[in-house]
Amino acid sequence: MNRMIGRGGQSLRLGFIGLGKRGKSLLELLVEMPDVEIAAISDLYEDRLEEAARVVTDMGRPAPASCSDYREVIGREDVEAVIIASSWTSHSEIAIAAMQVGKAVASEVGGAASLEECWQLVRAYEATGTPCMLLENCCYGREEMALLHMVRQGVFGELIHCQGAYGHDLRDEVAKGMENRHYRIHNYLHRNGDVYPTHGLGPAAKLLNINRGNRMTKLSSMATKSRGVRDWARRHLGEDHPVARTDMALGDVVTTMIQCANGETILLTHDTSLPRPYSRGGRVQGTRGIWMEDGGVIHLEGRSPLHEWEPFAHYLQEYEHPLWAEYMQDGVRGGHGGMDYLCLRAFVESVLQEREMPIDVYDMASWMAVTALSEQSIELGSAAVAIPDFTNGKWMYREAAEPAGISF
Repeated sequence: MNRMIGRGGQSLRLGFIGLGKRGKSLLELLVEMPDVEIAAISDLYEDRLEEAARVVTDMGRPAPASCSDYREVIGREDVEAVIIASSWTSHSEIAIAAMQVGKAVASEVGGAASLEECWQLVRAYEATGTPCMLLENCCYGREEMALLHMVRQGVFGELIHCQGAYGHDLRDEVAKGMENRHYRIHNYLHRNGDVYPTHGLGPAAKLLNINRGNRMTKLSSMATKSRGVRDWARRHLGEDHPVARTDMALGDVVTTMIQCANGETILLTHDTSLPRPYSRGGRVQGTRGIWMEDGGVIHLEGRSPLHEWEPFAHYLQEYEHPLWAEYMQDGVRGGHGGMDYLCLRAFVESVLQEREMPIDVYDMASWMAVTALSEQSIELGSAAVAIPDFTNGKWMYREAAEPAGISF
């Protein structure tokens, strides 16, 4: 996985902003990379800063500069790029500030609070030329990349429909959000829409060439009633717990249908407030076949028995993405089955080699916009709402990015 290094073998000096559970896990991966230096860290909580500093020094690296104000990190001369793993609603603010001072940005995922936020991201990039990448790790999953490989080879024929989801029982995390200083609860209390769309949308968008020959044009969303988190809190935290006496604004299941310019549809589901096993609900359907994540099955016309499913495992090996084939030889590492590491490497290598970001600011803006737009649609009785073209027409002729050997 060390095919580079650009700039004469130099390292990338990073500033790290946001050191909660997710941020710390990313830091642990980055500090092991020989071409990465952690120059500075920032978080609002002192205990997280101290723990993060120990992660760095325990690897025999110099202690990073530490502060509570992210502006100090992006203002440092020894910081070339920043990793943003703070709360959802702060990602864009920090990313824009970093781009404005010429620091390359890698931002964790989350939904946008407004369309204006998305436009501000695009304008900051276009005004500065500073690279910005969304760290959507699910685009780097083994199955997702094998499916991308299959689609590029025409195995599914012409794509017609894709599905994705964030299906994850998070009742305990949400209900105990105040005690555990987790920002997710504030979104559930005040917003009703797909607040976390990119895990399901990102892989589908890459399969359908969104922003690179295709784009999303409109969406319609619908939400169920909200019962799951409050019910869980009553049973596990007691009737007097604040969450047990509070209704969440967020519906327990939010469904969003998206129309694409080239005629395909994408179905997204947000489902985190009810008992369920984890799933990203993937489905890829074309004129020659269909794959479904739940059950791990596939049917390909002319190869599969008539009207029967087959296990996807055999095809996964046959159509292994070259990046994953190399990765498994080198040794899979890191969280979420190894995709976190690949996603971070894509950013590091793209910056060092001065190549286009594989998940760029236009992807970031359009994927995050689904949250604000789904809220609008639900408020309007599930009316269809237009999805802005954040590329301003460039989607019609932009080619797929191929940074650091990773072809999207």
